[in-house]
Amino acid sequence: MAELDPSKKVADRYLKREVLGEGTYGVVYKAIDTQTGQTVAIKKIRLGKQKEGVNFTALREIKLLKELKDPNIIELIDAFPHKGNLHLVFEFMETDLEAVIRDRNIFLSPGDIKSYLQMTLKGLAVCHKKWVLHRDMKPNNLLIGSNGQLKLADFGLARIFGSPDRRFTHQGSSDIDQLGKIFAAFGTPSPAQWPDMVYLPDYVEYQHVPAPPLRSLFPMASDDALDLLSKMFTYDPNARISAQQALEHRYFSSAPLPTVPEKLPRPAPKKESKASDVDSQDGPTVLSPPRKSRRIMPGRDGFEGNSLQEDKFDDNAGNFRQTVADNTGKNGPAPMSLDFSLFGLKPPNRPTITSADRSHLKRKLDLEFGNQND
Repeated sequence: MAELDPSKKVADRYLKREVLGEGTYGVVYKAIDTQTGQTVAIKKIRLGKQKEGVNFTALREIKLLKELKDPNIIELIDAFPHKGNLHLVFEFMETDLEAVIRDRNIFLSPGDIKSYLQMTLKGLAVCHKKWVLHRDMKPNNLLIGSNGQLKLADFGLARIFGSPDRRFTHQGSSDIDQLGKIFAAFGTPSPAQWPDMVYLPDYVEYQHVPAPPLRSLFPMASDDALDLLSKMFTYDPNARISAQQALEHRYFSSAPLPTVPEKLPRPAPKKESKASDVDSQDGPTVLSPPRKSRRIMPGRDGFEGNSLQEDKFDDNAGNFRQTVADNTGKNGPAPMSLDFSLFGLKPPNRPTITSADRSHLKRKLDLEFGNQND
């Protein structure tokens, strides 16, 4: 009897459950690891046609998460290709910080807030120690497990800091809106506050907006909290407090102490789909929400639409899978399924902001803040 394709063996290992979300790059499923009984999340990423090349966002996320092992960073369990798609297997997380914030039945005490902030900073401190910039910090990328532990997730935009000639791409059409919100909250930075600002490659001079008192933005915050926030929100990176320094701030040692994660309030768990509602032959399951994920709520019409159905795994994916040698020794993590020689490839260069874009940005900002001051 012929030996089964190793890629199919991996695919058959996971029993797919319900869809958790759909994003730009693919679909996220909940799944069961039939070998361990562990619930996992599987992000299925569409790699596109051959002429479109490799999805470097997905490969970058895999590479970075293999280096970032910490209780406050999401664990990437495995990665394997199948039928032109890449599947990332993550530990399953019950919810995220955005759901906690939006739940009107949840009241966050000062100790709860302090706990969530502390766990976020712990994850960030590990990233920065490894010279990794997350670059997409927001509540729905801060996942929360059943034990209350908060973990940083979605490293698709993350970059290694300090590489020679490294250029970072812009985030898109929302840059102006983001700058407007930052300036409205903290005022526009001046050369006196940030001397090196005028030497930035895409520097734009914009209309001055005074900073409102920090207390007006956070009226219920303690003096220690405001002091920490003022140090974290400093424009000049040379003067700004680091993540590790923030963790050592007196805010975290003063009363009330951070709430123990297991005691943090969380949204009520969603109703679990019955096994009979899921085709056990339909394939695997997925974890952390993909970028720009659209949350799909239980009971919604079209929840199991055809566009979200996972193809059944077959025996044709064996040529994609190669086992990577584990250099950590016998007690280290299990090797992953993906051939990391792909990281030797370089993505195409992306355009940077032009002088025309810079002029357009300045006009938009002057118009926005000019209207606010009228």
